[in-house]
Amino acid sequence: MLNDIHTVTTSATVLKQLQTVPVHIAEKLYTWIKQVKLLGLLETRKIKGYHDEPLKGDRDNQRSIRLNKAYRAIYVIKKGKTIKFAEIKEVNKHDY
Repeated sequence: MLNDIHTVTTSATVLKQLQTVPVHIAEKLYTWIKQVKLLGLLETRKIKGYHDEPLKGDRDNQRSIRLNKAYRAIYVIKKGKTIKFAEIKEVNKHDY
């Protein structure tokens, strides 16, 4: 799809967080990134295992994917002049 997003960047904060999370959590995030690059964000969102969803409140305009029951990655879609990309904002342990 022409208007789909296929580029993902990670912030320095995320790279640091990925060093402290369990290996399988980091691997799942890297798998999601590879799928976005290959399939595009719109198709990757359809994969039920990620539970891609928009957030509300203080995190309005952000989305999250679940990496397991406790961890999720929060991302935003940035719009530049001609390039759209997703940036992973943080990986955190979600309180349930």
